[in-house]
Amino acid sequence: MIVPAEFPELQALLWDRDVARPIPAEEAFALYERNWRFVDQTRLTAREKLLIQNLADEFGHGVLLTAG
Repeated sequence: MIVPAEFPELQALLWDRDVARPIPAEEAFALYERNWRFVDQTRLTAREKLLIQNLADEFGHGVLLTAG
């Protein structure tokens, strides 16, 4: 389970939810993929980059699918 409040860009993607409430890792991965165009990559912390890579490794076969 991942607490969105601990990751600034994930928190921003969940503006309409309680970001202190943990979500399943697979849901976090799907949110990043589906909403990548809204992620400000310049604001990603090293910890959040690592989270995204770990999620991609686990659920995306090492790839985060982003719309060009």
